[in-house]
Amino acid sequence: MKVPVLNMQGQQVGDLTIDEAALGGEVNPALLKQAYVRYHANLRQGSARTRNRGNVEGSTRKLYRQKGTGNARVGPARVPNRKGGGRAFAKTKVKAEYRLEMPVKMRRKANRNALLAKLVDNEVRVIDSLAFGSPRTKEVRDLLAACKVDRSCLMALPADSGNAVKGARNLPDVRTVDVTGLNVFELLSHRYLVIGKAELEAWLTGPSAGTTKAAKNVRKGEKAGDAKTAREAA
Repeated sequence: MKVPVLNMQGQQVGDLTIDEAALGGEVNPALLKQAYVRYHANLRQGSARTRNRGNVEGSTRKLYRQKGTGNARVGPARVPNRKGGGRAFAKTKVKAEYRLEMPVKMRRKANRNALLAKLVDNEVRVIDSLAFGSPRTKEVRDLLAACKVDRSCLMALPADSGNAVKGARNLPDVRTVDVTGLNVFELLSHRYLVIGKAELEAWLTGPSAGTTKAAKNVRKGEKAGDAKTAREAA
């Protein structure tokens, strides 16, 4: 698959060839959904709770005397049947666990398959160099307009992209992430992906490439091919 490489003005300056087989060959909806649901579930803190009548703010004094006022009998203001009162059956659980597990190789396959889904739908904009001279929102907005990005967008940036991060933070539909943290949840939660050519190539050949059995012994920061060569040499 050939992906056009654009410059900052939105003009095509080359092509980048990506092996579809390395991204799973075809889009696997079941795998993508499983990985997406897992990531979303793991974002939950599990600390939701509600207040009973002993936790809400207010006095415990009886509002007025029991008899002689002509009104119905009433207790304190914090009872559940009054506005602002506590909840009758409040959640008192301290911690709920929603975490889901998924093998590392499956997660990596899902990440790469999500990128394939974006490429198939022509929703990836590869830029020859994502370098901004100043932290200005106008520069980021002009880049997205030149690349015909008209919906929500995910910008995958290298670690030293302070200007791009500051320039994009005022745009409501634009989210920036470190390219090493690119995952299926972020990819599928946004319509477009904007990424630099060098960053995309590094991501494709980095730890995310370890989706086979040989990836089990790959150390962090090491390429799968390098580890295989080292083992064969030994």
